[in-house]
Amino acid sequence: MNILIADSDKDFISDIRRSWALDDTELSLCNDKDKLMPLVKNSSIDLAFIEVPFLTFDNMDLVSFLKEKDPNIEIFILCDNKNWPGATSAINRGANSFLMKPITVNQLEDTAKKIQTLRQNKSTHQLMESQVLDSLLGDTPEMRKILKTVYKIAPTTSTVLITGESGSGKEFLANVIHRYSQRAAEPFIAVNCGAIPENLVESELFGAKKGSYTGSTADKKGLFEAANRGTLFLDEVGELSPATQVKLLRFLQSHEIRRVGETEARYLDIRIIAATNRDLQASMLKGEFREDLFYRLNTFHLTLPPLRERKPVIPTLIRYFILKYKETHGKDIINVEPAAQYALAKYPYPGNIRELENIIEHAIVLSEGGILRLEDLPENVQEEAREKTVAIPHIRESQSETHLLPGLETGNVDVPAKAPSEPAESDDIISLEEMERRHILHALGVCKNNKTEVCKRLGISRATLWRKLKELKIQMDGEED
Repeated sequence: MNILIADSDKDFISDIRRSWALDDTELSLCNDKDKLMPLVKNSSIDLAFIEVPFLTFDNMDLVSFLKEKDPNIEIFILCDNKNWPGATSAINRGANSFLMKPITVNQLEDTAKKIQTLRQNKSTHQLMESQVLDSLLGDTPEMRKILKTVYKIAPTTSTVLITGESGSGKEFLANVIHRYSQRAAEPFIAVNCGAIPENLVESELFGAKKGSYTGSTADKKGLFEAANRGTLFLDEVGELSPATQVKLLRFLQSHEIRRVGETEARYLDIRIIAATNRDLQASMLKGEFREDLFYRLNTFHLTLPPLRERKPVIPTLIRYFILKYKETHGKDIINVEPAAQYALAKYPYPGNIRELENIIEHAIVLSEGGILRLEDLPENVQEEAREKTVAIPHIRESQSETHLLPGLETGNVDVPAKAPSEPAESDDIISLEEMERRHILHALGVCKNNKTEVCKRLGISRATLWRKLKELKIQMDGEED
């Protein structure tokens, strides 16, 4: 990771040069403002620590310059009690945060180490996503049709409109289109149009000239410019105000924008992918969304079905989210018990994929012994299993361990073409409680009442076993109720 540290304190810079010890980092140090710009222009920088007085050079904003050069750069501002307002302004222009001086080399190293870890995790997750794109979207006739269209339109520059319920994977699908396009090496900028305050929408999207509004102390590049040569994903596009809709329409017609407060037009090469969970045609009838803008966005229209209509993808998503979160929470998850698997398969997921992700993270945090159990799931998900009865075939002894989600032990994300089949039909339907009772009795019999061996084979702690024995009213020789 290439790190820039710019500070006017020569002794501080010398101290950094002597004592910096973070592995896999390359330092560029500067204590002379006049030498900073040549250094920045000729260097590749992943992380920058910059003192407030270094932020402007010949009326140019250094934060905006660095962000334009590399949208993924992380920038921290070094400030003191006198110039901290300059740090706050820099954050508004794209800097991550500020660090108050005096500051030690160890504090800088700690911050750099956190950024280093985040970048490594992001790279790992991107690799995982690229390996399982198709499987994460779902192997159903409707999704296969959508993916067939995606592969055809991805290499083009056509505008795409993605509709579907909140959390159904619209941004993920937009990312798939970007990755399969000729712009894959360029930025993919995602914007939630509904999350930007109304008075800041235009400056955030299109940029602003210095002094064009209160607090604007330097020229500001907007998200459109940040996405130049790449893809701009406008999520919840139906939330844009009428005035902003006009500017978006003008861009789609001419590929030009004007920063707030400027008269000069800037040409940008951007592909627009828009998404919404609203019915835009109904919004048009109410006069809330422009009809001409709708038809400009609607060159290709993809409608993502909700997760409840893509049930075959659930086991794959479970595996993916386990791989994503198990290291974050320090848990080595190798299996999901049958009752939990059943509850996850039957839950309707009103929050779609985003809700499933939250459920799996919740379960990982509460899990014990590398197993996700029914009791680890949120209460509303557990009810899906507890309120129904189901016949689940007895698991053979040789299969009693890590058979449900192969690949979790090694981190292998290869997935089967089809999801595991539903529990088999049977004339004798038993409750989940009775099934669990029989399975524990079966384990006790196989292990000849050796509780330590039972816990090992079932992947549970002794405390959990004792609780289960009490809940299920299982008596053992020499024990009382």
